[in-house]
Parts: sequence; structure tokens; C-alpha cells
Amino acid sequence: MIELFLPKMKVQSIYDIPLDRLYEQGIRGIVTDLDNTLVGAHAPLATEELVRWLEEVSAKGFEVVIVSNNNDSRVGKFAAPLQLPYIHAARKPAQRAFVKALNILKLEPAKTLMIGDQMMTDVFGGNRMGMFTVLVAPIAPLEEGIMTKVNRRLERIVISRLRKRSLWHEEETK
Repeated sequence: MIELFLPKMKVQSIYDIPLDRLYEQGIRGIVTDLDNTLVGAHAPLATEELVRWLEEVSAKGFEVVIVSNNNDSRVGKFAAPLQLPYIHAARKPAQRAFVKALNILKLEPAKTLMIGDQMMTDVFGGNRMGMFTVLVAPIAPLEEGIMTKVNRRLERIVISRLRKRSLWHEEETK
């Protein structure tokens, strides 16, 4: 059970994800969290660097869906200029939003990457679905809301247990 909180890959940011290698392994879709994964929690729009990354992702043949627990106003205003499909009020780690994202992508979980900054929502939810999960370091941890802060405390407990089982290694994060 605790292994469901263990990401398949840990990186510092989305820009460190080895897209070519994952494409060679059959990954074709990307489901990604928004806040503190793509941009800071209070950043209203994509950065130029993120826009370039999304263009690269598309050029390599990946499809992208944003899945966020945030509201429609926040997620919609962010996704619209990028012309990306999105799911708001996702209630991750509940499976409903992940199923909806896979339907949008028209892909099975094994061909889909789940990227996020939280083990309790993004990694756990993605692993339960059978996705390839990638944990990124939060972009702006000081901007996190109360529920995320609660999740971070739970993450520390989970990481401690994973370390005791020799499943968590800090040096994996780029």
C-alpha cells in the first residue's frame, strides 16, 4: 500500500523530465497538476519558459491535460490561452478526474504520465490508476494553501516510512 505513494521518477522541475526517453517507452499523454507544478500557486498565466516547454512537448507527439483541485476560474483562465483541455475541482486523488483525463487523451494509463508536486494527491492518484508518476519539487512552497500544508505533513510521514523500507532516496531528485 505505501508503495502507491512512491513516484516512478523524481525531478526538480518539469524541465528535467526526459521526454525523449519516456516517448521511447511508449508514453504518449501527459496529465499534469497546475499549481506548484507548472507555475507557482499565485501565477495567473504561463511563463515564457513553460510555453516553450509545452510547444516542445507537443512537437514530440505528447498530448497534455491539466487536472487541478483548484476552481474553474483559476484553471480555466490559465489553460485557455494555452488551448489546453483541463479538469477543475478534480478532488484528487479520487479516480473520477483521472478517468476523465484519460478519456480526453484517448489513452490507457500505462501510456500516460502523471506529473505533480504532491505525493498525497498526484502521485497516489496516478499510481492507483496505473500511470507513470513523476514528482516535481513545488515551485513556490510559501504560496501553498492550508490543505496542501496538511498534505505536506502527511508526506513527511510517508517519506519516513519509505526510507525505513529503503524505497526513498534523496539523490534521485535532479
